[in-house]
Amino acid sequence: MAPLKTTNNVITGLIVKKHTVSTRSKNMLNCSQNKETKDASRFKRKADCSPSKENKTTKRIAFGERNVNVADLGKCKGAEDNRKKSLVTKKAIAQIKQLPSVKTVLKPRQNENLAPPPAPGNKILTRATIKSIIPNQTALKPKEVLKENNNANKVNKRLSNEFEKTEETLYSTALEDINESTVYFSAKKQHNLRSSRSSTESSSPCVKDTECSSNLSLVAKQIQMKLNLGNHSVPENVDDFDKENWDDVYQVSHYAMDIFNYLKDRESQFKIPDYMDRQICLTRWMRSLLIDWMVEIQESFELNHETLYLGVKLVDMYLSKMTVGKETLQLVGAAAMFIASKFDERIPPMIDDFLYICDGAYSRRELIRMEMNLLKMCGFDLGIPISYRFLRRYARCAKITMPVLTLARFVLEFSLMNYATISIRDSKLACAALYLALKMKKISEWTPTLEFYTGYKLDEFKDVATVLNTGLHHPIKTQLMTVRNKYSHKIFFEVAKTPLISNEDL
Repeated sequence: MAPLKTTNNVITGLIVKKHTVSTRSKNMLNCSQNKETKDASRFKRKADCSPSKENKTTKRIAFGERNVNVADLGKCKGAEDNRKKSLVTKKAIAQIKQLPSVKTVLKPRQNENLAPPPAPGNKILTRATIKSIIPNQTALKPKEVLKENNNANKVNKRLSNEFEKTEETLYSTALEDINESTVYFSAKKQHNLRSSRSSTESSSPCVKDTECSSNLSLVAKQIQMKLNLGNHSVPENVDDFDKENWDDVYQVSHYAMDIFNYLKDRESQFKIPDYMDRQICLTRWMRSLLIDWMVEIQESFELNHETLYLGVKLVDMYLSKMTVGKETLQLVGAAAMFIASKFDERIPPMIDDFLYICDGAYSRRELIRMEMNLLKMCGFDLGIPISYRFLRRYARCAKITMPVLTLARFVLEFSLMNYATISIRDSKLACAALYLALKMKKISEWTPTLEFYTGYKLDEFKDVATVLNTGLHHPIKTQLMTVRNKYSHKIFFEVAKTPLISNEDL
């Protein structure tokens, strides 16, 4: 049976009735009713300035010609201007497609054989003076001259991939416009300097060599006297540790004493004053929480202990010079550990690892900026003497057993959270920690061997040992248990469970 025939009005009514909720259908119905001649066909919305479909062969070809219907363009605004640009040729498209994707900077050639420079009175380079300087230069077209004049006032800068370039950034641009006159004057200046040097060297070479050698020898003698270099004379009642390991290349016994004398001399360059009074938003408790978190980082990433001590030192140095808010304190600690790990680790963690442990609180750009600020603050000098290096040296020279050395390491690492120790010299902290461990294990007193290799007598650091012992007697807080839990493990001989002693027994 053939289907029933329905009129267009019925179909239109069904469509409108079905889509009564749709806003677009209502608009379509209003538009169809406003027409003078109501068309029974389906109304379709048409975009403004859309081309008509009378010419069905018109298609847009990629990077080719496109035929445009001028009658349709007349319906749009600005029909007069669009009629003039109705046909887009291949040549115009080719010019558009030849635009470079990356801005390039063309540097002028530096000719070796340059003509003499212009007179001093001509400060502005004209085309005539340029031709006199560079004789083989071709004439420039008017458009090229305008482009060169516009580019002369611009400074070419290279942006980093990580962050935008500012005046404070450490990266310097390598693309600079070089003028021919500056090249000539710099080359002439270098030639004059070389000629003057050659004349002085040819006239009195012996005098110059003797002066240099005498100055070098004088500086070497001053350094040797200041650092006590080469003084390896050991008293009779002291074990000569360096002589016993003289043939061991890993002990560097030939100049180990000189190295630690040099480190002790550098301690005065990294003094940290009392800065907590100037920190408006920080407290000593917040600093202790930060260092406890840094110890957890050292355990999680299995970093060296030297990395932890250097990171804490960088944090204290930065806080002593800059005012930091509570939101930025963790960023300072993460950046300090990031720098210390790159300085001391063979395979340091990636920057994404430090962003992950901060739980996404900071972005990559913020961490890089803080890293730059820390490096600027310390003058890019990361060879900071730390107490852990002194402790290992002193324990080796005195032939301390591993459990006693581990106990001294626990005392020293626990003192990192004690704000009272920031202004004490690291060499004295190492002596006090080792002495306190000897007393807690009831092994011996401060021996002549330790006195010789450390350079300190007991009276010089006994008050520091009292400060460390007082910190161990403080009530244990659950927020600062990382160090105690770490040294309560069997790997560290459970030294955190060693009974404490009173200050009177020291």
